[in-house]
Amino acid sequence: MEAKESVKDALLKCAVGLSASEIVEEFSADGEGELKLVKRKVTRREVPPDIKAVKMLMDGESAEGVSDEELKAERERLIALLKESNNGE
Repeated sequence: MEAKESVKDALLKCAVGLSASEIVEEFSADGEGELKLVKRKVTRREVPPDIKAVKMLMDGESAEGVSDEELKAERERLIALLKESNNGE
């Protein structure tokens, strides 16, 4: 069950968009054989919301027993999340 939840969490992150940062450090040995940091590069990138991930999340959930009002509320919530992430770009 835990793997299923982690996949769902990853899909949710893709569905609403995310920001990721990567740190690359380059070390060099000095004359005494000790490693010293020579270069450090931090890259930050924004991943926009992915509609395919939203569709996969919606298809994966059963809509049985959910009222039309609840579906409309969920739709509005997802649209608001997408708008928020677009405003942050």
